[in-house]
Amino acid sequence: PHSTRPMKTNNVCKAATTTMLMGIRKIARQGVTYPFGDHRSVLQAFPAGIPKEDADPFLMCDYFGMKEKQGPVTDPDDFPIDWHPHRGFDIASYLKSGTGRHGDSLGNRETYATPGMQWMSCGSGVVHAEGGANEKGTFVQGFQIWINVPGTKKMDDPRYGTVPSADLPLITLENDGDTADTTARLLAGEAFGKVGPFQTTQDVQMIDFEVPANQATSFDIAVGLDTAMLYVYEGGLDNVNEEGPVDEGQIVLFDATVDDKRAFQIKACEKGGKAMLFAGKKLKEPIAWHGPIVMNNQRQIISTMQELRSGNFPPKRTDWDYKRLSTFPADKQETHLK
Repeated sequence: PHSTRPMKTNNVCKAATTTMLMGIRKIARQGVTYPFGDHRSVLQAFPAGIPKEDADPFLMCDYFGMKEKQGPVTDPDDFPIDWHPHRGFDIASYLKSGTGRHGDSLGNRETYATPGMQWMSCGSGVVHAEGGANEKGTFVQGFQIWINVPGTKKMDDPRYGTVPSADLPLITLENDGDTADTTARLLAGEAFGKVGPFQTTQDVQMIDFEVPANQATSFDIAVGLDTAMLYVYEGGLDNVNEEGPVDEGQIVLFDATVDDKRAFQIKACEKGGKAMLFAGKKLKEPIAWHGPIVMNNQRQIISTMQELRSGNFPPKRTDWDYKRLSTFPADKQETHLK
């Protein structure tokens, strides 16, 4: 059961839990990582804060907020985050501000407004690049989220989706009185009578909650999901399931293993609180992780490295040079140059 029920058909709900509160296993703090190999850093909820064994099936959550220093690219084949491979997991770039831009080996070239999302189920392999759509000085805020997939699905054909703001469900959770209402943006899974657009391989719920100052809300995660984390990425919470405070940059790891204890209740501090829920079904499989490749064993990692060196990666890709827009079929060039 979920904690909210649509009151009408206008995305307005009344928050209410139907089960007991989940226990809290621990509250951890985010770490700082440097994924680009230079001075640029991101804040990482997991695995830096919550180790991968506890976060399973979630692999990584990087959070960033920074001003664009260079401005938009002038060459359509130029991407500030250059071409790089992925295999063996699902990935989402969820942007709350700025403009998203993406290219990949399936022939996708997309620019999208925010709040919006671009996602891939990488499967047997994708090469992609990102960035280059923002004016100088634009504040770009968002998340990069990786989710593991079962070993039997790691070599499936890749899938892709771009989600503009209009297709990203935003639910209003009514607060008492005349105060501003809490909102919940559904990224993945089922909740509030809707389905999030991120088509993950593993069962998950991903919801971005924004709670106004001193207001409270609640939610029940779906039965069958045995991992649940709440990442407070902005502001703070005075209370989470009768414990707290939980400050900006902290992650709550719940005990989601009990069927009749599925709920969390939160109350924002005077600054308000923004928190991302990550709930999922554990895979409990071995993980072999080498940079942007996530498999089950080292033999598979070595095989992937051999494919990359030989030019045989990714196995499924366009018939043209996907890194050069001028080689795209005429109809696709016309679409992407608009």
